[in-house]
Formats: sequence, C-alpha cells, structure tokens
Amino acid sequence: MGHKVHPKIHRTGILFPWESRWVSQKKYSMYLEQDVKIREYLMNRFKDAHIDSVFIERGPKNVTVTVFAAKPGVIIGRGGQGLDLLRKDLERKFLQMKLKVKLNIQEVRQPSLSAEVVAQQIAKDIENRIPFRRIMKQTIERVMKANAKGVKITLAGRLNGVEIARRETLSEGKIPLITLRSHVDYTHRIARTIYGVIGVKVWIYKGESFERIDKLAEKQDIKRKKKN
Repeated sequence: MGHKVHPKIHRTGILFPWESRWVSQKKYSMYLEQDVKIREYLMNRFKDAHIDSVFIERGPKNVTVTVFAAKPGVIIGRGGQGLDLLRKDLERKFLQMKLKVKLNIQEVRQPSLSAEVVAQQIAKDIENRIPFRRIMKQTIERVMKANAKGVKITLAGRLNGVEIARRETLSEGKIPLITLRSHVDYTHRIARTIYGVIGVKVWIYKGESFERIDKLAEKQDIKRKKKN
C-alpha cells in the first residue's frame, strides 16, 4: 500500500515555516481553534480575492494577521474601509475583544505559481459549468508559462455530470515529491455543482531550494531595502 503524505506538511519545518507562530501551554487548543476559524472565515468571506495563505502571529496584547492574496484590493476596499470593518469583525467574533488585531495585506506576485489560487480558479470555473478538460489544459499552459518546472492537476467526482464518478489527471513537467529540497506547492479544494461535489488537487513544482522559504521574511527584507 502506498503511503500518501501531504507535500507541504512533509516539508514544514525544513523548507516551509509554520503559518501559525505562537507558543502556549495552557491555551493551545483554544488558540488552534481560533486560528482555524479565522482562516475559514477569511477564505469564505473573500473568495474573489483569491487568498493564497494566512499567517497568524500572537503577542501578549495583539494578534498580527498577514494575508497573502492575488487581489488585495478586494479585502482593503475603498480608502481602506474594508480593513477597519474586517479588524472589528475578527476582534468581536473570534477574540471576544480581549486582544487587538493588526492586519497586513500582501499581494501575491505570481498568482499562476500559487497552488491555492490556481485551485480556487479551477473550482470556480467548474461551478460555472466550463468543460473540465478545457479548464485543466488551459490551467497547465498558464502555469508552465509562469516558469514552473512541473504541474499536476487531478479532478475527481461526477465530471460534466456523468452518472459514474471518476478521476482525471493531467500533468506536465516533473513533480518530485520525495526530495525534501523540492519546492512543491500543493492544495486541494472543493467545487460544489448541481451534480455533487468535485474534488480539485493541484501540485506545482517550482524547482529546488536549499534555503527556507519564508514569505514574511521576504516581505520584511524588501521593506528594509526600500528604506535604505
């Protein structure tokens, strides 16, 4: 029997950092539940923003939430009004007004190389009843044009409304899943259609990396260079 391991979890701590950054002994379960609910809330509320990832850092008096999105303007709103409303909602719904929330909204430079953004777009196209093979071929072509080393897409369910569910996979390039230094981005999403649920899985291989890939650290370095 093959043992399937989540590609990102397999490399977390070695190639990828943890998306939740805090230390707690007594309130671990409460903090973990809050983090999960905050991420689900943001993903459901800002579907059109194509959120790639959400980093949560906790301090003694505040919680810093950093959102990486392909369309940050959807979250920010006109004149930053969206940020004020979102900050108040997070403090009231999840933190019971005990901690202050600091929001950082960052733009994803290359959305076509983000597995999360690509999977969300595929799920949206499937829900709009676009033929799945056309979606898969166009997506693979777009990702490879963005200089990816390899991409694989798997769809499972009642594709195009057929009676018997099946699985379809298309790939191009290579996807090395065993080597820890392989920078493989992976995610899975769900497309809800009138025929039922269709699962979407996306793997994107960006090449080998011998250093830890930290989005927050990269943004901080960019800010320091601009100041200097």
